[in-house]
Amino acid sequence: MAITFTNTVPVLRMFSIEKAREFYIGYLGFAVDWEHRFEPSTPLYMQVSRAGLLLHLSEHYGDCAPGAKVFVEMTGVAALHAELTAKAYNYLRPGLEREPWGATSLTVIDPFMNRIVFNESDPKTA
Repeated sequence: MAITFTNTVPVLRMFSIEKAREFYIGYLGFAVDWEHRFEPSTPLYMQVSRAGLLLHLSEHYGDCAPGAKVFVEMTGVAALHAELTAKAYNYLRPGLEREPWGATSLTVIDPFMNRIVFNESDPKTA
């Protein structure tokens, strides 16, 4: 039987549910798909998504460390940049960058020092 990988879902550490919601839902436009706690007073683990991109956010200290980097291939990076710029988020004003390999990227840093690099390859150089 051939080996097939069907999906990759990064797990990012969060320390504040309120800040995570402000950033991922309010600023980046993700939706909360589901949330899980073993008990009401235990850490939250949740899935957020937008346009096919899934991310897991975890308060569990053993799941992952802050400061991760997620590289996301996409189309429409200029439109995403315009959308984020229009929100005038107090804590981040990312710009578009032209990469040496011919792509255009937009890097955002969440309140927990995790970076997401949204990358759109130029079809002429891909």
